[in-house]
Amino acid sequence: MPNDSRPAVLELIGNTPLVRVSRFDTGPCTLFLKLESQNPGGSIKDRIGLAMIDAAERDGSLKPGGTIVEATAGNTGLGLALVGRAKGYRVVLVVPDKMSTEKVLHLKAMGAEVHITRSDVGKGHPDYYQDVAARLALEIPDAFFADQFNNPANPLAHECSTAPEIWAQTQHDVDAIVVGVGSAGTLTGLTRFFKRVQPDLAMVLADPVGSVMAEYSRSGTMTTPGSWAVEGIGEDFIPSIADLSSVRHAYSISDEESFDHARQLLRAEGILGGSSTGTLLAAALRYCREQTEPKRVVSFVCDTGTRYLSKVYNDQWMNDQGLLARKPYGDLRDVIARRFEDGRVISVSPDDTLLTAFQRMRLADVSQLPVLSDGRQLVGVIDESDILLGMQADPSHFRLTVASAMTDKVETLPASASLAELQVELDRGLVAIIADASGFHGLITRVDLLNHLRRSLA
Repeated sequence: MPNDSRPAVLELIGNTPLVRVSRFDTGPCTLFLKLESQNPGGSIKDRIGLAMIDAAERDGSLKPGGTIVEATAGNTGLGLALVGRAKGYRVVLVVPDKMSTEKVLHLKAMGAEVHITRSDVGKGHPDYYQDVAARLALEIPDAFFADQFNNPANPLAHECSTAPEIWAQTQHDVDAIVVGVGSAGTLTGLTRFFKRVQPDLAMVLADPVGSVMAEYSRSGTMTTPGSWAVEGIGEDFIPSIADLSSVRHAYSISDEESFDHARQLLRAEGILGGSSTGTLLAAALRYCREQTEPKRVVSFVCDTGTRYLSKVYNDQWMNDQGLLARKPYGDLRDVIARRFEDGRVISVSPDDTLLTAFQRMRLADVSQLPVLSDGRQLVGVIDESDILLGMQADPSHFRLTVASAMTDKVETLPASASLAELQVELDRGLVAIIADASGFHGLITRVDLLNHLRRSLA
């Protein structure tokens, strides 16, 4: 087979579909979403990955056998890995530790080298992901630092591909575009194109609460940055390539609203998008509903939601982060991560095998399970040490029943017990079993208590 110098997969980047939102209240407006999730690497960042590498090859800053280095929240890294690995380059990426597991695994599967750094530090700190990437680029021979935040090929990619695609797909009839800012390449590229062909078009900024971009676009004031869970958009500084001149409205969207809208989009329209897509959708719907006359509005499904199955679409993670609304009780039931009354307890019966118990522990990522008779009555608890004790003597003991290894003399705490009483129970090295006259409510681990305390601070 011939070794084509330009891999065929790269021809699939761009020309993504534009679909009309039909099952949300969009006020007097028509809302369209451009499905950037349909790019081969699964995100809008495939466009800039290709553009930055092509430009670096043309100007000689990336030579055969060289190394591509970048700081990324994930998707730019995936775009660079897709293009760079297909062309035979070494790819070294620095990512913040809030990045989803799916993205990290995807990067590694593509052959990229991944360095994970802190997400709780800002620009100028030695562990800040962009500063780490810049140092690596200096240390690695023949390295090309993609530097999406300052690379002119980033906005040019959107000026030359994303923007004219939208213009054509809307039949030259579009009034506003809702966009987020990570590196600002999308906003700047769209702004440059539409200033030429549709100067009255309004750019609408969708920004996570905690980011400085929305307030800066409104008032020119730099606020103190906070933190946010949404990945890929929002900044604690103003990127040098950012052009905010066409921004007419800016919305600050909370993590709760962003994640909820991503989930709503899947349920209502069947479109699986990531966390930043939820931010854009929430802002787009606010903008549309505020209008008093019909407008045609475009936004983006920035990337595929398959990268967030362990986060946005995982009820357990969402609950641990305080991003899912739950009925409050004002007692220890609020600390339980998997409440029985919510139907979320992972349990075994006395007649199940130890192998079944072990497999359920692995699936749920827990080290102990309540043992329930008839799925309702608490009769014991089994943990990893109970299973391991029998396995050391004979692995065939996996076939034994849970009843043969479980602890049936369980100590419980009522839901009305105090946090101090809970702490005493946990300090004894035990998992707290919450049960009272009204029945079994669930288990509380140290991690559950820590998550509860963190949510209380937030």
